[in-house]
Amino acid sequence: MTDLRHAVVVITGASSGIGRAATLAFARRGARVALAARRREALEDLARECRAQGGKAIPVPTDVTDPDAVEHLARTAHEAFGGLDVWINNAGTGVFGPFQDAPLDLHRRTIEVNLLGGVYGAYAALPYFLRQGHGTLITTISLGGWAPTPFAAAYTASKFGLRGFTASLRQELRRHRHIHVCSVFPTIVDTPGLEHGANVSGRAIDTGPLVYAPEDVAETFVYLVRHPHDEVAVGWPARLAQAAYALAPWPTEHLMGIAIHRALDRARPAPITHGAIRAPVPERPRTSGGWRARKGLPSARTLSTVGAVMGAAGLMLLASTRAAARAR
Repeated sequence: MTDLRHAVVVITGASSGIGRAATLAFARRGARVALAARRREALEDLARECRAQGGKAIPVPTDVTDPDAVEHLARTAHEAFGGLDVWINNAGTGVFGPFQDAPLDLHRRTIEVNLLGGVYGAYAALPYFLRQGHGTLITTISLGGWAPTPFAAAYTASKFGLRGFTASLRQELRRHRHIHVCSVFPTIVDTPGLEHGANVSGRAIDTGPLVYAPEDVAETFVYLVRHPHDEVAVGWPARLAQAAYALAPWPTEHLMGIAIHRALDRARPAPITHGAIRAPVPERPRTSGGWRARKGLPSARTLSTVGAVMGAAGLMLLASTRAAARAR
């Protein structure tokens, strides 16, 4: 789909972070968007913002762990807009800290939201795609779907499972040339998601300097609708982790374990929180988590681009210096 005007797009986890950025990105291009999350008021505010930017939007309060609610979301979008072109499984959560220190229901809920939420989304969208002969299913997975993340065991399990599910589904649908199953693997993204997840470690989370903007992921979604690809990374650290774990799984696990243990040893104390896993938090919806602003950093994509340009300039300068030396 090169022209997104009037395209019908369903986005779960739409009220904040990546989902909010994606909603506005599609609305600016004239798409018709069905917004799904648990908070009705947040969705209604976002729908008004979409309309102000030239798109059409309807709020559909949805808990993605309820398959009937997800089916209702698909049916509502189809009835409201007369079709269903794109479904984005974006809702997600996580538990950070020692596995045994978190209540078991938080681990279960993490797997229900991340993995089963994606399964229910695909199950709801595919009948429409198959009947009309086209459609794009996009699923937000994570760097954690390519390499295991210590102190996030349930999150890693859900993301590994989600990658396997989408890969299997992609091959199952390979004879349907105009139905695409795309998976997106972002690196660390500046969203409220780290605050909305549970943290039972007793230590503050630090994202580090390479934090990507939610808009970077949103524009990847737009690109995939226009140019479908099987698996796409957002940020070179995600690709690096994929390659490292594929080529040397044990050393990669070992190094990641050392790095996160050391980061926790240095982190400042923080209160234990269960975030928004059990119920939404009553805060104003945000796209950014404010991590880059607090660190005074631009998006990691900008930093990486600047680094690449400086590296290329350095190589060119070195080559010209050697050439001049040989000429003398």
